[in-house]
Amino acid sequence: MRAANVARLGLKELRSLAADPVLVLLILYTFTYAIYAVATGANFEVSNAAVAVVDDDRSALSFRLRDAVLPPQFAHVVEMTAAQADAALDAGDTVFVLHVPAGFEADLLRGRPASLLLDVDATAMTQAGNGAAYLQSIIARELAVAAGRDDGISAGGQAVDMVVRARFNPNLSSVWFNAVMQVINNVTMLSVILAGAALIREREHGTIEHLLVMPVTPAEIMAAKIGANGLVIVVASLLSLLVMVQGVLGVPVRGSLLLYAGGAVLYQLSVTALGILLATIARSMPQFGLLVIPVIVTMNLLSGSSTPLESMPDWLQWLMQASPATHFVAFSQAVLYRGAGLAIVWPMLAALALIGAVIFAVALARFRRTVVEMG
Repeated sequence: MRAANVARLGLKELRSLAADPVLVLLILYTFTYAIYAVATGANFEVSNAAVAVVDDDRSALSFRLRDAVLPPQFAHVVEMTAAQADAALDAGDTVFVLHVPAGFEADLLRGRPASLLLDVDATAMTQAGNGAAYLQSIIARELAVAAGRDDGISAGGQAVDMVVRARFNPNLSSVWFNAVMQVINNVTMLSVILAGAALIREREHGTIEHLLVMPVTPAEIMAAKIGANGLVIVVASLLSLLVMVQGVLGVPVRGSLLLYAGGAVLYQLSVTALGILLATIARSMPQFGLLVIPVIVTMNLLSGSSTPLESMPDWLQWLMQASPATHFVAFSQAVLYRGAGLAIVWPMLAALALIGAVIFAVALARFRRTVVEMG
């Protein structure tokens, strides 16, 4: 390949992209408002959850338990009868119902077995699980204080003071996770779409035939499309991290943006080549869209950006090692969340390079065959 030809073809790609208002608006939307909407709208922590209490004890301890449930995790506790609480759960008006039986405080103070009942609406599983854990912790703390202990944990008669420290996200805010991961997912989506759309656009406008009569090779044409569209995506993602993630949302980026940019450039080798490969199979833009949707959804959902890779079946974890998105997500999380350096992330970069070389070779072979058929 001749660098001069690739550079000139790359400039042509950039001009064609700039002349397409739909793709320009898609890039702007994807790396601005879409990041903000997903980061602030899809929260997984417990916030303002409705709690009701059925207090048959009417004791000082039952009132103390009620007063310990506070915002912002929970809304103000509402007292109900048992029938009202059942109706509220059925209607979805409350998520948690705490039942305090009659004689609860007396049984506890006399050392007799005492029990509490917590009903949970598990329709929203994440909120139900986290909220139930918070409520259990609150109740255990208050019962320990009522029983005359300063803590709720004991072992062998000796008090144990366990200190929990949350690293990298001390407030356990889902906004911090969602914002960065949405940028990474959008990098995957737009890289495939832009590269493939560039080839489809050439075919639909008839300009691919003009390229075939020029002294350029298929490898140079493909390298120009990958380089130009990949450059746009990398620059847009860096600006999104600086302006939207750090500036607007206030999410700290701990690692080196230069190292992230290097990994993103390496990632473009595989995902943009994948877009061109899909474009050689499709004959029109609608067909290309139908091919892209399942590929992008599968790559994003199973890459570890939405759910932990470790929670998937073993065979699926092994299968997803062939996806470049899996390694790029692990690389981005290590660099942007935990501030990892090159000494830690080089295996991920090596995997990206290997997978990218394979996909590029397959896409180039398919692209050459398509060019020959069109010629």
